[in-house]
Amino acid sequence: MNVKPSILGLQPTFGFGDRLGVATPGHVKALCRTGGPIRGIFAQQSIREMSRTGRTAQQVMQAATEALSQVNYVDAWGADADHLKTSEDVHHTAQAGFTFFTIDPSDYVDRKADDYGHSDLEEKYFALGEHVNWVDLYLGKVVRVPHGPEILFDRPTVLRTAVKYGNAISHALQMGECIQKAVSQRGGSCELELSVDETDQPTSAAEHYIFADQLRRHGLPLVSLAPRFIGNFEKGVDYKGDLQALTTAMSEHAAIAQYLGPYKLSLHSGSDKLSMYGCLARSTGGLFHVKTAGTSYMEALRVVALRAPAEFREIVSFARERYNADKATYHVSATIESVPGPAHIADDIELQKIYLERWIDVPTGRGFTSLGRQILHCTFGSILTDPRFGPLVMQVVRENQALYNEVLIAHFQRHLNALNAG
Repeated sequence: MNVKPSILGLQPTFGFGDRLGVATPGHVKALCRTGGPIRGIFAQQSIREMSRTGRTAQQVMQAATEALSQVNYVDAWGADADHLKTSEDVHHTAQAGFTFFTIDPSDYVDRKADDYGHSDLEEKYFALGEHVNWVDLYLGKVVRVPHGPEILFDRPTVLRTAVKYGNAISHALQMGECIQKAVSQRGGSCELELSVDETDQPTSAAEHYIFADQLRRHGLPLVSLAPRFIGNFEKGVDYKGDLQALTTAMSEHAAIAQYLGPYKLSLHSGSDKLSMYGCLARSTGGLFHVKTAGTSYMEALRVVALRAPAEFREIVSFARERYNADKATYHVSATIESVPGPAHIADDIELQKIYLERWIDVPTGRGFTSLGRQILHCTFGSILTDPRFGPLVMQVVRENQALYNEVLIAHFQRHLNALNAG
């Protein structure tokens, strides 16, 4: 029995986010039934998720460890303190025993940098503080990444990277040092992941190289890095974009990760992106980490829809009221106007299809497409903290734990099989 999280290194890993604290039994069974080399990260939650659900890092860890203990789980598993932005975030999660720490410096990224002209770029660069002192290391160099891109570090490229990510790199370095110190004080070990996926523009090869190289030079080796890939990675639906172009871009990022690390490429917002899982697995040669969170919550709502359809209708109506406010921190396409409300859908099965299902099992591998899922996906915090609907969801799921396990198994076997096939 292995009731403590481990360092998983370069093994392929899959993050099973659990916003309710009761999904781990189903996650474990899905992973065990699927087989293959993928290791599970069973305790995974971001600070944003914890604040919206009212849970603590200790509660997230306790729910996972108790579930794993009950099934006598013996394989190595991980615990991801996701999207950490402050030293307080680090201390809370380190104290709870997390071993995998995802640094999120997105608040320090200049999101307009890609649109600056020459003069604005020069002005913004000279306004940066002394902590962005690495520009001369790259100016004028050409790096030929084995089996990857040739990166020309001309002045516009380097200065744009400095303006876009200079402050973010400094913050990431501070966070990495804070994590290492907090974990070492507890006598433990840790793995560092860098997340730069929550930006508007795709991460270029040069930006990836400089960011990762700066962490490496400061003694902060990465176990994985999450770039902002091309295309759209919206919540609750499959990948939107050109799969061939995505494969080319992923191969370039994977080559950089191999050259500077090696470290894994990480896919965030990985829920339900089955059509591109093969691209990720093949491009990285198995050096990948996939992160899911909301999709297990959606499967809990499926249980509610099956066992308490009238109450599910009320949840959908409530979610529609909250959606415009709750979607602010997410990249989604759904609008209230684009999806009919429960009053216009008399059949319970049709309501489930519109808000939960729309799964398309075709040779292309495309999965969920319904925008109704996004309305429920983004409003999880409002639903789970509502004095009526939060307890209702928990009660229905707990009373139907066996059903919840089965829908999770079926759901995640699709995910894991697609990765293993790749």
